[in-house]
Amino acid sequence: MVWGAISYDSRSTLVVIPRTQTENLNVSLVIQLVALSFMNSNQEGVFQQNNARPHTAVVTQHALRCVDMLPWTARSPDLSPIENVWDIIGRQL
Repeated sequence: MVWGAISYDSRSTLVVIPRTQTENLNVSLVIQLVALSFMNSNQEGVFQQNNARPHTAVVTQHALRCVDMLPWTARSPDLSPIENVWDIIGRQL
């Protein structure tokens, strides 16, 4: 599994998640190492993620307490712009 973030004019580094993503793995590999610094560099941005369990866990929400979050509707991945990027990458692979 991989994790990445995009904004209007930049992108994050791609994070390779070596095993099943858990709440703690999400916080240690993604949130602390990449997402927070990416969001700090895009100070007017709003962070968006889906309602996957690692994203909605209390430990994840606590790690993201200083980040502006977009409310998210359950089961609506087609609303996320990153899904289009993943589709393009998948087709190219």
